[in-house]
Amino acid sequence: MSVRPYRDIDRRKSRLIHVGKVPVGGDSPITVQSMTNTVTHDVAATVAQIRALEEVGADIVRVSCPDQESSLALKEITRQVKVPIVADIHFHYKRAIEAAENGAACLRINPGNIGSASRVKDVVKAAKDYGCSMRIGVNAGSLERELLERYGEPCPEAMVESALNHAKILEDNDFFEFKISCKASDIFLAVAAYQQLSEACDYPLHLGITEAGGLRGGTVKSSIGMGMLLWSGIGDTIRVSLSAEPVEEIKVGFDMLKSLGLRRRGVTVISCPSCARQNFDVIKTVGILEEKLSHITTPLTLSVIGCVVNGPGEARETDIGFTGGGNDTHQVYLSGVQSHRLKDQNIVDHLVGLVEKKAAEIEAAKLATELEPAQ
Repeated sequence: MSVRPYRDIDRRKSRLIHVGKVPVGGDSPITVQSMTNTVTHDVAATVAQIRALEEVGADIVRVSCPDQESSLALKEITRQVKVPIVADIHFHYKRAIEAAENGAACLRINPGNIGSASRVKDVVKAAKDYGCSMRIGVNAGSLERELLERYGEPCPEAMVESALNHAKILEDNDFFEFKISCKASDIFLAVAAYQQLSEACDYPLHLGITEAGGLRGGTVKSSIGMGMLLWSGIGDTIRVSLSAEPVEEIKVGFDMLKSLGLRRRGVTVISCPSCARQNFDVIKTVGILEEKLSHITTPLTLSVIGCVVNGPGEARETDIGFTGGGNDTHQVYLSGVQSHRLKDQNIVDHLVGLVEKKAAEIEAAKLATELEPAQ
């Protein structure tokens, strides 16, 4: 009888949709997204923020379209960026149609909130005509009055019922290219809602703990809630909602996926918290290294450990390892094997050089494999 390795996460089987050219669901990688906080019709500012998000690896970016000026501005915005753009629409069906016409790859919308059946039909037609997918976005803070009266308060059952009601509207219009979110600021509520929703349908799920808070508190809160779901195989795309610069949401999202082994981008630094045994300034060194290695997108691992208690063991498991030693002389490991010694004054620049060299080797090997003729 075979035993599944303890690191494996058995992802929920969901149907595949596309946000522009980016696949979501199915066997595709879990995507990471954020949302701009500029005034959307300030094209220059919005494009600059989207490009900053692209730099840190964003797969998808959402922009709010509260008025016609914003939805029309998408025409210029989408021409100047690479990532697919999701138009965030509330209540006004014409904004959704305008967004589809002007380059949006996806519409974030609740079909039941945009009016009559004929208006929903018009939005679906625009989505089909312009190749847009959709996201049904259920939020505990804005549930329908009828559901709140029946259930008494926001609860997982009410949120899932809302999501499935909205889904049925799209299904009745022969539209199935959509994903669903079921967000709440309460971790327990959000997790329970997503768990129930994951069993009730096979649509891709967009994960998020909404209004999670500032950079530190929001990161912790999101990591607990979304981490529980991702660990159990639930989730096809994620957005970490922080009261912080949008690029921080992308960084946290990738770190979350890296920690679970679901997706790797850039350098994963394994470092100790430091103590009296440290033989160099671990905290300062790691801080500088993370900054200087932020341009590396190739997945690889670097261990930076202050002493020989855990250093050699960690080094055996990483691409590049660095362990503190006595007399300001430390040990460098390459692919788990002792390679050479290093003096204090050269630590950061030397390690950065080793990482860049390793990343270049990995990329060259990958390219060579891709160029090999098919056997």
